[in-house]
Amino acid sequence: MQNLLPEGFTKPRQLTDNPNHWLMPPLVDLCARLREPGSQQHGTLKSEGRAARDNGFLHVVVPPDTDPVLENGSLLKGLRERALQDGGIYLHVIGALTAGLEGERPANVAGLQQGGCIAVSNAGRPFTDDMVMLRTLEYAATFGLKIFFYPNEPSLSAGGVAHEGYIASFHGLQGIPWIAETVALSKQLLMVEETGISAHFSQLSCKSSVELMRWAKGKGLPVTCDVAMHQLHLTDDAIEGFNALAFVLPPLRSNTDQQALREGLKDGTIDAICSHHEPLNLTAKKAPFAETTPGISNFDTFMALACQLVRDEVLTPELLVEKVCLNPAKIAGIEESYQKIGGAIVINPEEQWQVTAESMKSQGKNTPFSGQTLMGRVVETLFD
Repeated sequence: MQNLLPEGFTKPRQLTDNPNHWLMPPLVDLCARLREPGSQQHGTLKSEGRAARDNGFLHVVVPPDTDPVLENGSLLKGLRERALQDGGIYLHVIGALTAGLEGERPANVAGLQQGGCIAVSNAGRPFTDDMVMLRTLEYAATFGLKIFFYPNEPSLSAGGVAHEGYIASFHGLQGIPWIAETVALSKQLLMVEETGISAHFSQLSCKSSVELMRWAKGKGLPVTCDVAMHQLHLTDDAIEGFNALAFVLPPLRSNTDQQALREGLKDGTIDAICSHHEPLNLTAKKAPFAETTPGISNFDTFMALACQLVRDEVLTPELLVEKVCLNPAKIAGIEESYQKIGGAIVINPEEQWQVTAESMKSQGKNTPFSGQTLMGRVVETLFD
């Protein structure tokens, strides 16, 4: 067995020593929507927590755009307790940066910090204007909290459902240009430079975003970033035939963008890979493409796609551990508890399995990989 546990993680006893298996620390996910509170018809802390755990995730970070919005620090403890009790996972909450995520005035950041949030964010929602954004970031900076950004300029992306390009045009779908992401990212990076806040940029999707992050890191700005796993394996070709299972925001982009994301992951510009797990019930995808709900259920396919990155020589097994375990824990600010809680997972990178509703643990079966045979799976979880 290839031992990929870092220093400080104790190797579990009574393991079957299969030389083809990998022993890894638990996965840390920087962005997943577990659908509770507010959308339990798609999933619950219990269903998605257990799906996360069975697929190697012990620590899951959730954004604040639930219903109600996660802006009340006194409610966070109960949410974390239920996630652990019902789903068996450690939940880490990003609190709302502005009241109701409406982008008008700051949320009760002090209360959220007391409630144990790991960061604050406006979850991709727009601000009233740039001055409100600047002042809100300055306010959050006084508490020493990290800001999570999901870069998107709504004036450029409004109404869009697919990457602006040939595929969208051929299908008559309104496109989202790559510049909708990079315009927002450019502005946010300048705000980081001005305020000195520590920031994480989630779910980058295009070549220019990678280039901007490379510039920002070269300048020494306190920034990190991640990419969703599906962006490393799919392009906008996946929406051919109005395949709503491939409808996700930010959208799947071009082959050029995908290759840039892979290169950014390989050279260290991109720090982590998140699942961007968004489970949906069956009816959510049963409508004309533009009228369906965006989102992909990703917990179940995450490890197989991770193993594919190793086979494609984008990452080594050791670098994979950095991108899906160690770096995410550091970004989330949970390094100490992550090591203290410990645990491990055993991966069989050669196990073949078919993606079906029955083989998926998540309540959401909405995946563009449905029916495909993938290789690589978590075969044992060793958590307390």
